[in-house]
Amino acid sequence: MARQKHEDPPEDAPVTTPTTIGEEPQAEASLRPLSFDEYVGQEDLKRPLRTMVQAAQQLSTSLDHLLFYGPPGLGKTSLAHIVAHEMGVTVHQTSGPAVEHKGVLAGLLTNLADHDVLFIDEIHRLPPPVEEALYPAMEDYQLDVLIGDGPHAKAITMPLPRFTLVGATTRTGMLTSPLQDRFGFTWRLTYYSDEELTRIITRSAERIGVRVTDDGAVELGRRARGTPRVANRWLRRARDYAEVDGSRIIDRRIANITLSDLQVDKAGLNSLDRAYLSCLLERFDGRPVGIEALAAALSEDRQTLEFTVEPYLVQHGFVDRTSRGRVATLLAANHLGLTTDGEPQKKLF
Repeated sequence: MARQKHEDPPEDAPVTTPTTIGEEPQAEASLRPLSFDEYVGQEDLKRPLRTMVQAAQQLSTSLDHLLFYGPPGLGKTSLAHIVAHEMGVTVHQTSGPAVEHKGVLAGLLTNLADHDVLFIDEIHRLPPPVEEALYPAMEDYQLDVLIGDGPHAKAITMPLPRFTLVGATTRTGMLTSPLQDRFGFTWRLTYYSDEELTRIITRSAERIGVRVTDDGAVELGRRARGTPRVANRWLRRARDYAEVDGSRIIDRRIANITLSDLQVDKAGLNSLDRAYLSCLLERFDGRPVGIEALAAALSEDRQTLEFTVEPYLVQHGFVDRTSRGRVATLLAANHLGLTTDGEPQKKLF
């Protein structure tokens, strides 16, 4: 497929250098899948996305713009790289806060070639003027640029290559309707099953040359909060413990030692998760609690609780969000070793 080259922008044009795989943290880059076959999980997403990629290749056209949303660590960035790899094009990566003004956007767009992928992480954080400039770029593949100042300013329209924008966000509610409407494919990524996480850990262990037993992979996987990023993090920490231990094999014993030291319990909850549940059950006696009161009681940022702590707890039945506030469930009380009257039942570890 022919790819059109573009002239470099003027030297004084502000340009954000796209992040490439080689510039990412080595640990993350080495574990990133590069094809649909390597990508574990999200089967309902992979089927239509693979079809779209194959159709675009057969038609020698660009892929439609894609929007992925969901909790962090579920593979949105990996999917952008897979799409580019399967299409045989280059992925240019940036984030919403990094595109500070329209000049930065212009620098990114004019460095693209035909069918290239522009990946914008946390796209909901784009400044409004940048988002508005993105509309004609996505829809008509052109960019309106204002040259000069004051009465002598002149507006010109720059043609752009037919690129694919891949947006990722953890907060789809903050995206404006005009921006959402310009994506041809939108999908919510969901948490992974324990079995899928076990497969990811086994595959990642092979990639980094670490020996892991079946029971060790299962133990790490089921305590990874349904999130591949967390699973790979626990694998790297368990590798450290196996190395220091001298066994250099991650089995269930090493996995348990690793996660116990990291204060990760049998359900994958960390110390902040348990403090959150304990606050609901003990300090507020199981009554509905507003998020601001919880944040003050825990001395934590509200957004940390809403977008880091709560999604997993709600998804797995530890917390209910009601119109009156947050309520811990009986499952949470049992998990913490508390009955509804506060009597201890069991230990967490």
